[in-house]
Amino acid sequence: MKHLLKKAALPVLMLLALILSGCQSSSQDQQTEGHAKPDQINWKVANFKFEDENKHPFGLSDLKGKVWIANFMFTHCTSVCPPMTGNMAHLQKQLKKENLPVEIVSFSVDPKRDTPQVLKNFGQKHGSDFSNWHFLTGYSFNDIKNLSERSFKSSVAIPSEGSDQYTHGTNFFLINKKGVIIQKYDGFQDVPYKRIVKDVKDLER
Repeated sequence: MKHLLKKAALPVLMLLALILSGCQSSSQDQQTEGHAKPDQINWKVANFKFEDENKHPFGLSDLKGKVWIANFMFTHCTSVCPPMTGNMAHLQKQLKKENLPVEIVSFSVDPKRDTPQVLKNFGQKHGSDFSNWHFLTGYSFNDIKNLSERSFKSSVAIPSEGSDQYTHGTNFFLINKKGVIIQKYDGFQDVPYKRIVKDVKDLER
């Protein structure tokens, strides 16, 4: 009888182990999404040439030999973009305190409405210092969708019917002097400012 009970309990225990394993994997995946280790990311940024908030051409060639941080946003966003931009402004101040020459690039996913002047107004409203922060537009939606999804592995989608809100990622991406993405962080909540500063310092050595 005991032998039969052990046999009956075995599949249940195996199922429980699989469930627990799945939960652990899901938790690890979420942690990796916001705080991947540098050796887990090695994504080359495709070449681009767009327009900044001053209507000046700005592209990957202008970032050659520089460490930079990028994110995706749009000015009509009613949820994540305002706090993300505020978080980036705070990060910018932290980096300047450490005298770290880091460029910041914010790509609009709504280029039709986000003209250079609209982007400039938005940046000013949220405390951006334009000396090393570039808000980019001047391309088609498909152009930025392709760049975001192919280079940054971050999905972008047009608004659903009856909405004007685009879907995009909320990560901050750290790119090295060779134009390779080596790290990403949560840019919306619990931004790891100290860690980002440390990672930038490591790249600048």
